[in-house]
Amino acid sequence: MLRIVLFLVLIALAAAGAAWVADQPGDLVLTAGSFRASTTLPKFVFLLGLFAAAVVLVWSIVTTIWRTPGRLRRRRHDKRHARGRHAITHGLLAIGHGDTALARRHAETARRHAPNDPLALLLHAQSAQLEGNRDEAQRVFRAMAEREDTRLLGLRGLFIEAQRADDAVGAVMIAEEAIKLSPSSTWASQAVLGFRCARGDWSGALAILDSNLSAGLIDKQAYRRQRGVLLTARALELATMDRDVARESVMEAVKLAPTLVPAAVLAAKFDSEAHQVRRAMKRVEAAWLANPHPDLADAYAHVKLGDTAWHRLQRVETLAAKTSADKPGHVEGQLAIARAAIDASEFARGREVLAPYLSDPTQRVALLMAEIERAEHGDSGRARAWTLRAVRARHDPAWTADGYVSDRWRPVSPVTGRLDAFQWQTPVASLPSDKGSMIESSAFEEAMLAAPPPKRVTVAPSDSAAEPVVTAPAPVPAAQDNSPPETKEAAKENAKETLKDEPAVTPAETAQPAPEPAESPPPAPTPVFRSRAELGKPAPAPIPAVIPIVRAPDDPGIDDEGPSDEFTEQIGTPKAQAGGWRGFWSRWGA
Repeated sequence: MLRIVLFLVLIALAAAGAAWVADQPGDLVLTAGSFRASTTLPKFVFLLGLFAAAVVLVWSIVTTIWRTPGRLRRRRHDKRHARGRHAITHGLLAIGHGDTALARRHAETARRHAPNDPLALLLHAQSAQLEGNRDEAQRVFRAMAEREDTRLLGLRGLFIEAQRADDAVGAVMIAEEAIKLSPSSTWASQAVLGFRCARGDWSGALAILDSNLSAGLIDKQAYRRQRGVLLTARALELATMDRDVARESVMEAVKLAPTLVPAAVLAAKFDSEAHQVRRAMKRVEAAWLANPHPDLADAYAHVKLGDTAWHRLQRVETLAAKTSADKPGHVEGQLAIARAAIDASEFARGREVLAPYLSDPTQRVALLMAEIERAEHGDSGRARAWTLRAVRARHDPAWTADGYVSDRWRPVSPVTGRLDAFQWQTPVASLPSDKGSMIESSAFEEAMLAAPPPKRVTVAPSDSAAEPVVTAPAPVPAAQDNSPPETKEAAKENAKETLKDEPAVTPAETAQPAPEPAESPPPAPTPVFRSRAELGKPAPAPIPAVIPIVRAPDDPGIDDEGPSDEFTEQIGTPKAQAGGWRGFWSRWGA
């Protein structure tokens, strides 16, 4: 409405001006030497308007001719840019569904039409990674690292390539350079934190943690927990070298993370040495209510130096009685009571607390029962049966992080470098898929556990010099052995002790062959899952990983090295791609 009113006002003013010019009397005379021109005012105004319009028309024609080459260049550039963008879009889509040839073709098109586009460089690097051309990928990432707008992304790609090449030193240098450019970079801070923990540089790791808090990468609660984890790791390392620093570190750690099991155990040990028994007991009780653990039970039992085994049993029973609402009657408390009862020679008490778990025992339950049978009655046969059952029994909880099972607590996962990753839980690989896949004890084991120990019959030696006949024990049906190394060693030691306890067979003794059981032992259960080698099918070739488009490019993959001595279970089939956090961990001697 306002524009209409303004337009009408302008028309009115123009009409009034034209009427005023037309009403003016007189003539306009232009004299130049002998030249003399005379006209009226309306004609002069009309001619002046025509001249102005002609000047404007000529100027527009000249400027159009002058600007035409630039416009043609811009149009050609826009077309090339549009083609480049089209190639980048479809190239990233090709990488998403794994079409190597199409991704490479689009990458070449994008490089020709949009050579300075950051996404064209990213597409080129990802297509090189998809093809497995690491040299080309590193070259493109270096070019990206030299540019201001893609420097951090280029450093990230170089970091991943250094991980895959097992270049730990280079990866650390790249991550540290990235964290200097961007302190809020999550992948760089996590990488530097993991590497410093692997080297045992706890002061440097704490500095990185403080930087993460300042940059807002973690909240206050997570900061307190992670700082407690790092202080606990430093205290455990210095416990035998610098006890003062270790004590100071673990006391701060147990304040920040009172439920952290290693921190509570070490702090209780220092308090016990300082004769602060009540404080040590409170620390262990607080951690026990959150996470019952055998180390906590052992620390609680030995919190008072010089106590007898009977007093330790009473103390462990007190600790086991302290249960939370979500963990009533936890199995760790019963196992701790059984362990203390065996040490105190209260074998009836040990049998009583283990009785509810004998129908489906774990490895620790079976080993404790073997020890009870050997220590109470000297029954090597039943002890040997329980030892064999321990090898086949279900796994007990262990320190597990990202599928890696360790015999001790660690501050950082060796697989992903994640801080505070280890949890006390049953390894995923040892969990049964259903009831039908669980390995049950054989009939021979049940017979050995139920029958009394056989008595030896001594026969008077005869005059004939006959060769002594030694009968071997009946073979036990074979079963798959998925027990951890420490359980196997314990089983072997128990078997050796039982063999030592038995008297040697002399020529004067003739062994009576053991009666065969009424039913033959059931065959070994067929595994539910078979490997590709058993099926006669070749394993598929691994697809080289690329920098993820959506998630952060910080996954170096899984190496093809075999499991170390600390592995009790290997989850999944290891990939054929080398490198990864585990390779760096071994290089730093962790």
